[in-house]
Amino acid sequence: MMKVCLLAALMAGLTSAPLLAQPPQDILIKNGYVMPLKPGSADRPESDILIHQNRIAQIGKDLPTAGRRVIDARGKYVLPGFVDTHSHLWVTTMRGQFRNQDGKFFPVSNQLGARMQPADTYTAMYTGAVELLSGGITSSGDFFDNIKGPQWGDAGLKALKDSGIRAVMYYGGPDKTTKKPIDIAHLLSLAQQQKPDDRVTLGLGWRLPRQLNDETNWVMRDSEFKAARQHELPIQVHVSGDAEAMFNALIDRHYLNPSVTVVHATDASPSQLAALEKAGGSLALSPISEQRVGYGLTRIDHFSALTRKGLGIDGNALAGSGDMFATLRLAALTESGATQDETRPNPRKLLEMATWHGADTLGLSAKTGSLEQGKRADIQIIDPDALNMSGFGGGDPAALIVYSARPENVKTVIVDGKIVKQNGVMQQKDINTLVSEADNSAKGLLSRKE
Repeated sequence: MMKVCLLAALMAGLTSAPLLAQPPQDILIKNGYVMPLKPGSADRPESDILIHQNRIAQIGKDLPTAGRRVIDARGKYVLPGFVDTHSHLWVTTMRGQFRNQDGKFFPVSNQLGARMQPADTYTAMYTGAVELLSGGITSSGDFFDNIKGPQWGDAGLKALKDSGIRAVMYYGGPDKTTKKPIDIAHLLSLAQQQKPDDRVTLGLGWRLPRQLNDETNWVMRDSEFKAARQHELPIQVHVSGDAEAMFNALIDRHYLNPSVTVVHATDASPSQLAALEKAGGSLALSPISEQRVGYGLTRIDHFSALTRKGLGIDGNALAGSGDMFATLRLAALTESGATQDETRPNPRKLLEMATWHGADTLGLSAKTGSLEQGKRADIQIIDPDALNMSGFGGGDPAALIVYSARPENVKTVIVDGKIVKQNGVMQQKDINTLVSEADNSAKGLLSRKE
């Protein structure tokens, strides 16, 4: 009797033991029009992609389906996920407030940002990240410059992790006057906990002194920069407003290097861009937000000499929505209109800029940004079977995607081998619930006293 009881207890223990947990099922994307989008690579019509765990294991034809979760991609375009090189997801719950009653972005976002609690931060960043994912953006460089204390930083990091997006969270402070230091100790404590394989990693959201002749402030800013460099953290820095002087300060004080991404720099001179190129740094361009705040037009052709450059949303609320297709179209139309040449720019080059070059801008091109064996499985599948994409008779689909596609045409999204959108439905929490939570948080920001 004792043996029977012991055996029953042992069997009960075994049934719940982790050792019996089934390994994740391989995913097979079948018969899609595969666009690797690594510069120089060719498209692969009617091809399969095998995903094992979090990586692309094989790309080929007629791969076996047995034991695999099959996604039918026949008639669909299979691309790497878009890379949003610069964003501010914490402003997501301020959508629609900029320009109401002449409200300008910076005063409004500063005022509402001061009212945000950690729970508001989580809601805004989670909602914003899910929105990016829904439109095929699988990676984001999130410049989180509203960290009022460790709890806010923790909330933002958790939101990015929970959302399923791949991201670099550039840790910044809420003080746009740059009089107060960033909490470097907290940043480094978070960075020390991260592992090389983590989907969300840390960087420094750095700002130059508001007064560029304030040497005392430079000492503080320099210590932040050196701490990030010492711990091999990537750095993003805004160059806008007094952009010429800011860019010159970066050059003259020898801050440019491969770990630095300069953001915006819409009117950068050829000599400034040459200095960035020589240093191996990168540039994040955000065409929609630059026009939104009246900083000028982003002409992609002005940055042709720069190797490492990508496109950014710059905050879903500021851009209106987290839509890379809209960003691509504006970039394309601005250049063709400014040059009075409808053949510019090349749509495929724009798609590469939104994928592989974007990943390179963030230092992630070894992991993501193109469809290659061994890379992380960050993939979007676009279904052209829709009115807004109808009437395409065949050939290179790059122009069709750039000029016609919208987020709702993205039917499947995979990040790090996990499906986050399937058949047009997001796989996170109920979207209606998420929208309600975001709306309630936004209403609270408007009604709350600082």
